[in-house]
Formats: sequence, C-alpha cells, structure tokens
Amino acid sequence: MQVGEMKIDWLRGGELHLDGGTMFGVVPKVLWSRKYPVNEKNQVPTRTDPIFVQFQGKNILIDAGIGNNRLTEKQWRNFGVAEESNVLSDLRAKNLTEQDIDMVLMTHLHYDHVLGLTGKRESGEYYSVFPNAQIFVEQTEWDEMRAPNIRSKATYWKENWESIASQVVTYKEEVEPISGIKMIRTGGHSAGHAIIELSSMGEKAIHMADIFPTHAHQNVLWVTAFDDYPMDSIFQKQALFRKWMDGNTWFLFYHDAKYRAIKLNALGECVDSLLI
Repeated sequence: MQVGEMKIDWLRGGELHLDGGTMFGVVPKVLWSRKYPVNEKNQVPTRTDPIFVQFQGKNILIDAGIGNNRLTEKQWRNFGVAEESNVLSDLRAKNLTEQDIDMVLMTHLHYDHVLGLTGKRESGEYYSVFPNAQIFVEQTEWDEMRAPNIRSKATYWKENWESIASQVVTYKEEVEPISGIKMIRTGGHSAGHAIIELSSMGEKAIHMADIFPTHAHQNVLWVTAFDDYPMDSIFQKQALFRKWMDGNTWFLFYHDAKYRAIKLNALGECVDSLLI
C-alpha cells in the first residue's frame, strides 16, 4: 500500500485462535459470528502482523508479533497458536535484516504485540531482536509494564521488557517520532494504549490498534473482554470514527484475519479494502 510517500506493508507476525467471548466481550455469539469466522471450539482467528512502514529513509515497525519460541507449551495451547513469527524472513525477502529497523512504534505492550521484540537463546538468555531501533512507548504503558497490577500481570511479563529497556523512548500523551507519523494515547484497551495516525501528501491512514482490532468491531459498543477500560474504548471509537470515516482514509489492522485495511465512509460503509 502507498500512502503519499509512505510505503506500507505487513509482515507475518504469527496467528492465534482466541476465545470468541474474549474477542467480542458481552456481544452475543449469534451476532458476532455472522461477521467473523469461528471454529468448533468457539475460537476466532487473529493475526498478529506488524505493519511495516518505509518513509523518509527509515524502516519502521508498528508492533512486533508473537516472536519465536517465546511461549510455553501451555500458553501455546491456551492462545491457540497456529503459526509463529516470520517477521525476520519477511525482512530478508526485502533485502533487510533486523539490524535495519530504525523504530518500533508500540501501540501497547500486551504479550501478543510485544513478544517479537525479544528473542531467547538456548542458554535461556533474552536479547533484543531489533538492537538498533528506538522503541516508542507511552509512559503510562511503560510504567505498568514494569509494575503490573493484579489484572495486568497476566499479560505484562518482565521477560518482555528487561532486554529492551535501554532502547525504549517514552512520551506523555502524544508524540511524532517522524514528521507525518503521530502516536496518540487513547487508553481503553489498556491504560497507555495508543493509536497511530499516518499522513503524507494529503493521503491518510489510521491504525486504531486494539480499540478497533478487526473489521467486525465497527460497532462502537463492540469491545473486547481484554479492554481494561471499555467505556474509554467506546468513547474513543466514537470520536475517531467521526474524524476518520471520510471515505478516503485507510483503517489499518494488526489482528484482522481477512483485511489488511479498509476505507469507511460517513455512513460506515466499506468503500475500499485490502485483503490479506
């Protein structure tokens, strides 16, 4: 995809099969199953595919996938892992390596977004997968990652931050890591959850991350059971849809099993799409 002078692609970060109830919260299955596939175990497919942006001479990742060999056998079963990360091989297909990533923009630090930042050697030692990258994280999110509460400790693991700490660049509320790419804290899904606005030469895209995780979550009331502050997610979706549903802006997805991106008009109708 091209957005002005930005070249946007997706890398294969892995695939999970999560419980439909957690992905759609209080929404009855009879409703959401009409819009999104589900298997006999009530699991729905969810991609974890980093968005790869090349712009102004920089190689930028948005989130990092689930990595490789980072999950226990129990976690593998519980998360319904169907595929681990192919991010590094996808980079090599572009004549790039992990050394060439300049920035990683983290929408938040839940395991399914952050695992791919850290590798694990046979000795058990952890290391940074993208050693030359600045890793941008909202300050509230970074603080909770290192000191999780009784709920968030299930997804914020010390193994996911200790080896990247020296690379982390924090910000409060809003930052523009590079002109044309802006990170804005929304909260909702997590306390420090952020969206990413991309603009170049009058063209626009927005990545709402996990407050709009799949195309089936277009109803502002449909939020995941993973959301720590669901009403914040709902209010943010309302405001963002009013701003960006113009028929010209791409909505980018990290988790969707069908679409990479869609355009929505003011009536909420899909006027263009990019399939996986």
